[in-house]
Parts: sequence; C-alpha cells; structure tokens
Amino acid sequence: MKPSTNPIHVTVRRTYGSIAAQGGGCCGPASSCCGGGRADEVAKGLGYTDADLASLPQDANLGLSCGNPTALAALAAGETVLDLGSGAGLDAFLAAQRVGPAGKVFGVDMTPEMLAKARANAVAFRERTGLANVEFLEGQIEAIPLPDASVDVVLSNCVLNLSPDQGQVWKEIARVLKPGGRVSITDMVLLRPLPEAVRKDVEALVGCIAGAALKSELVAMIGEAGLAGLTLAAKDGAVDAMLPADDPMARHLLGMLPSGTKPSDFVASLVISARKPA
Repeated sequence: MKPSTNPIHVTVRRTYGSIAAQGGGCCGPASSCCGGGRADEVAKGLGYTDADLASLPQDANLGLSCGNPTALAALAAGETVLDLGSGAGLDAFLAAQRVGPAGKVFGVDMTPEMLAKARANAVAFRERTGLANVEFLEGQIEAIPLPDASVDVVLSNCVLNLSPDQGQVWKEIARVLKPGGRVSITDMVLLRPLPEAVRKDVEALVGCIAGAALKSELVAMIGEAGLAGLTLAAKDGAVDAMLPADDPMARHLLGMLPSGTKPSDFVASLVISARKPA
C-alpha cells in the first residue's frame, strides 16, 4: 500500500506508530490518543472484563478504546469479522475466540508499527489458544482491502473519527458486508459543535475528539451508504474513563473549552449498530 499523503492520515500514522513503538501509552506533552493510556484501567471502564484481558497476548491492549464493540456484536461461531483500525489486535483477538476455528477475523490498519505488533501478537495468540484464524492487513479504512460482500460483521473501536472522509468509510463498510451483515462500532460522536480552537487542534484530533462527526452527520452518512436499522446508544462513563480529570489530554481540552464545560458536554462514545439489507 502506498502511504497516503493526506495531512490527517500522516498525523495519525505518525502518532499511532509512536504509540506502538512505545508499547502503549500516549505521546507528546499531552496524552494525545484515544483512552489516554492506563490500558487496563481504561478497558475495564469501558466494559472489558478481567477474563477478556487475561485472554489477550501481551500489549494487545494499548489503552486506545472508547467502547467494547466485540461484546455487543453477538458474534457466532463460523462468522467472518472485520476489525477496522485494528491496532495491536485487542478486539480482533477477542472476536477470534468467539467465532472459533471455523470463523475468520481480518484486522485492517494503515500504521506499519501497529501491524508489526499485531502480527507478533498473532503468533503469541496462536500459541496460547491454538487458533490461527486472525489475519492483519495493511490498508486504509477508506479503501478496505477485501472483496465485496465478504464479511458478516464489521467492528471498529474509536477509529472512524480519525478518517478525513468518514462518508467513504461507511460506503466501504456497506460494500464489504454480506447481505444481512451487521455493524457493531463504537466511536466518538459530537453532541454539539466544538469550538474552532479544538477542531483545529492536532492533539484533539488524535485524541479522537476533533475528528468526531456530529450525530446528525453520522446518521446521514450511514443512510447514504445504504445501511438500515440504525441504533445509537451512548456508552455511559466512556468519556470520563478515557479522559480522567488528572489526565494531561483532559486538562489540555478543558483549557480550550468554554468555562464551566467539560469534554462530555460536547462528545459522547456511541455504540453504532446497523445492518446491510438482505
């Protein structure tokens, strides 16, 4: 894959490549990524169980989540699953255990360092579980490297808001889903417009805030992609778990928000469910 030169792609690839190289946590003067580090603490705050985390290879959980889409996808044995922006493999490995040896999980990520970590984790996962049903592919979520109508379920966890063309991502999701296939995605979504300073802030972008779409825009994009049966459910406490009061990223954002407001007044973690018509 030829790396995109889009400024947002370049920024995201550089930031998340650095996170992968560090083995988790966040970069720069503020904790500039979804979740803000504290990997297990963030994951448990978002609904991952001790058993979930114990089943993962080391460093599969980098603390970059804003929800737990795998738990809500009702995955069945033998299904084919796609995890967009799969990172080090957290949700891909959990999904692989649910679909079993007859199933298949593809993870797609554009960051070489993340792919290297995920593929190393896949070896450890196979040794631990005996499952060899996970494959990580290099690609951009605006151009998913899979055929039409090839997957049963699309997962993603705090990634779509990092795309410079979210409408195209939803069209690609619809393209690769089989008829009757479904979506279980958690993403940051705006409840009201952000101040201009936050929208233009690089740390807020890779912190999954500045790139979030307004809820009305999200609904329109999903409808235009041809998906149906949309439901949006707020993940209570997710923003607070991602941006605790003592976190540098939270303090950075608070400094740019109107007095008396907080990040959760503007943005929420939503569980997005939809289906491709049969």
